[in-house]
Amino acid sequence: MTEVVMPGDRIPAAEEMGKTKKVILGPGLRRQDEHVVACKVGILQHKEPNTFWVDSYQRRYVPVRGEHIIGVVTSKAGDIFRVDIGSSEQAALPYLAFEQATKKNRPDVNTGDLVYARLVVASKDFEPELVCVNSSGKKGKLGVLSDGFVFNCSLNLARMILRENCPLLAALTKEIPFEIAVGLNGRIWIKAKSVKETIAVGNAILAAEHASNEQISKICENIGNILFI
Repeated sequence: MTEVVMPGDRIPAAEEMGKTKKVILGPGLRRQDEHVVACKVGILQHKEPNTFWVDSYQRRYVPVRGEHIIGVVTSKAGDIFRVDIGSSEQAALPYLAFEQATKKNRPDVNTGDLVYARLVVASKDFEPELVCVNSSGKKGKLGVLSDGFVFNCSLNLARMILRENCPLLAALTKEIPFEIAVGLNGRIWIKAKSVKETIAVGNAILAAEHASNEQISKICENIGNILFI
């Protein structure tokens, strides 16, 4: 699907599907009465069986409920951490939004820490709210990100990396072992064995944004060759 949509355009495919089953609307789409309309410029995307969203090149993040993001803890206020997530306003992260956290057993989180978290509240009428547990109340891969290196990228690149058919991460892991956390707010955290390898992985990710699958393979191979010269 390569249809370019403008704000206000109706999405007939989503409307038709919505008549017979549930439809999931991602970033760039919203319901307006009985219709589904675009709220930003971009390319309409469809993932089977029932998910629609709009891909667009942007850096300002608009919070979306359920998305995983990387934030920076900016302050503590009572029982809440304030977290910069790159949007127009900061998000709230309660002390109790961590696995096994209680009033007496508070998480070890400090100002300046990076957190990988999930948005549970994202509305134009309320401030964003985060949690560091999954739907089962378990930490999983969420929580404080220690060491490593974080950098900003376009929202489009972050979404591209997380697609099932994206070859980038598979090609990179063949050359360099590393850990990665991708925030849909345009932040990527990586951690490799050395600073040199960490920077190499970051450069490869940024270089792959506008590359074809063949070019991505060559980028990863070249970085592997450079590191072991």
